[in-house]
Amino acid sequence: MTVAVERPDRTGTAAPRPPARTARRPGRPLVVAAILLVWLLLFAVLRGRHTLQLAAADLTGLHRWFNDVNDSIGADRDSNPVFLYFFNEIRLVIDSLVTSVQELISQPGAGRPLPQIGWLGVVGIAGYVSWAVGNWRVALLAVAGFTFLGLQGLWQESMDTLALTLSAVFVALLFAIPLGVWAGLSDRVHRITTPFLDFMQTMPTFVYLAPLTLFFLIGPASATLATLVYAAPPAIRITAHAIRSVPATTVEAAESLGATRRQTLTKVLLPMSARTVVMGVNQTIMAALAMVTVAALIDAPGLGKTVVQALQSLDVGTAFNAGLAIVVMAIVLDRVTTAAGVRQETARRARGRTAAWRRPLLGAGAAVTAVLVYLSHTYVWAAQFPGEGGVGSAVSRGADSVTTWAQDHLSGLTNAFRDTLTTGLLNPFQTLLTDSPWWLVGAALIALGAVLGGWRAGVTTTVCVGLLVGTGLWSDSMTTLASTVVATVLVMVLGVGFGVWMGRNALVDRLLRPTLDAAQVMPPFVYLVPFLALFGATRFTAIVAAVVYAAPVAVKIVADGVRNVPPATVEAAVSAGCTTWQTVTKVQLPMARSALTLATNQGLIYVLSMVVVGGLVGAGALGYDVVAGFSQGQLYGKGLAAGLAIVLLGVMFDRITQAAARRTSA
Repeated sequence: MTVAVERPDRTGTAAPRPPARTARRPGRPLVVAAILLVWLLLFAVLRGRHTLQLAAADLTGLHRWFNDVNDSIGADRDSNPVFLYFFNEIRLVIDSLVTSVQELISQPGAGRPLPQIGWLGVVGIAGYVSWAVGNWRVALLAVAGFTFLGLQGLWQESMDTLALTLSAVFVALLFAIPLGVWAGLSDRVHRITTPFLDFMQTMPTFVYLAPLTLFFLIGPASATLATLVYAAPPAIRITAHAIRSVPATTVEAAESLGATRRQTLTKVLLPMSARTVVMGVNQTIMAALAMVTVAALIDAPGLGKTVVQALQSLDVGTAFNAGLAIVVMAIVLDRVTTAAGVRQETARRARGRTAAWRRPLLGAGAAVTAVLVYLSHTYVWAAQFPGEGGVGSAVSRGADSVTTWAQDHLSGLTNAFRDTLTTGLLNPFQTLLTDSPWWLVGAALIALGAVLGGWRAGVTTTVCVGLLVGTGLWSDSMTTLASTVVATVLVMVLGVGFGVWMGRNALVDRLLRPTLDAAQVMPPFVYLVPFLALFGATRFTAIVAAVVYAAPVAVKIVADGVRNVPPATVEAAVSAGCTTWQTVTKVQLPMARSALTLATNQGLIYVLSMVVVGGLVGAGALGYDVVAGFSQGQLYGKGLAAGLAIVLLGVMFDRITQAAARRTSA
């Protein structure tokens, strides 16, 4: 055994030996570059082998098994006790709820040729409720918005959409608010629910449709259940966050004064978190509206069905008119619930005191609203919206004219843009994914997941890759993956560009943020219509729509990350002589790495959701498989497998980017 001897220095004391040099590990960017280089080299040698291609009409054993399960369930639906006394009962209750709301505001019922409350009563109720929970400006917006829906000639379709949305939100909040309060009070419940909520919120809207139709059939019940399942997580998460955000000192003060647990909850926690809870209700309503429109694929009535039919027939004018109605409804619902949150906070600070004149006015408004409801119930002119929808016809003709003009005068520019991006970026990347051997792509994805997110992300990617192969839709999954990654790259280019601009300039932030907030409340279908007019029914249409749909959230996250860089650090860089470019690239962006990673995470999830919806306008791949599964019975199993593949892609994206964000911020 060799013993290290320390040499004495000139003072006679032993001088420590210099530490042994250790080899530096290569950085993650270098490892990622090496993985990509090896992938490209092997692709050049093995191109076209083991690609697991599957024709559009071909089925695998798994797809046939799904079809057999669907047929078996259909045959036993009226004899199996599980369906007789559980699933069928749930479907009956939900159908009854939706039918009751529809008969109230949208559909004839109870021996009447018209709904119980006609258009005048609905407009009056909308205006009164908006004023009572918000303010007079929001009330005017609600009255104008609902009236515009009638002028478009889409009153019944709009009320069907509103009926499904309200039904789903009502049932969702019955479960979500209590569960959110419970999760806010209990650490154990919070730990248990968080992974499930994360999982549910990463799933694109399409994913919820196919499994529910298996048990509840196609129709309003499945649409409502899919909507409430998709819309409940925001309310649960935000309610739990609101309860847990109440200062501990306030709770301790209430308990020291002898308040019971129930009194602490009802007198302290809930009142102090009311505004945040209302924000959760807002998010639930917006998610429900988005899902109700997508649920038109499983025969949900309303505006979504009009949009889907118009998109499938490439009728841009009709699609634009119905999409505009969805936008109007989304804006009204968003503004009303946002104003309700502001009023709730104002009332809490005023300790429940209200202006002396408000109560009499509310009473008078209630009386006027009751009169309007009576008139709409009694007289045809107040029940059936007058006119033939002239505004809607004009909007449709205008959209068709603009489309024709754009195709005649801008086709050279739009086609050049489409072809350049498709030929230069999308096609090469898609070819790399679809023409590489499946095991090579899988190995590359697993390696990238482990490098970027750690070994847990690598294990998750391994499981997802294996299950993707098992779905029998590997090639379609890689096509969807290619479109998603390309769109996400474009989203991050926009996100970094505009995010840095907003983060460094308060005026720009104030000007752009309202537009970004408004863009985030729009259902996905709305984004397809204008780009269908510009680019036609191609996969590029879905990609551009996905970029526009996902960019607002990425821009806002990057802007917040740049703004949170300590001003002292920025001032030090400027005083050291750094230019603006150097300050951004050497200081602000590196210190906002966690925000950039989070923006990538959210961009990927939003893009995946929109790319799949793009199956309606020629995007193909998994989105087309899901849509075909709903419309062609023999392809139901393939559509269900495509939904599973979308889930796996979403989980893989989410776990890798979330793990990378945690490693970046550590």
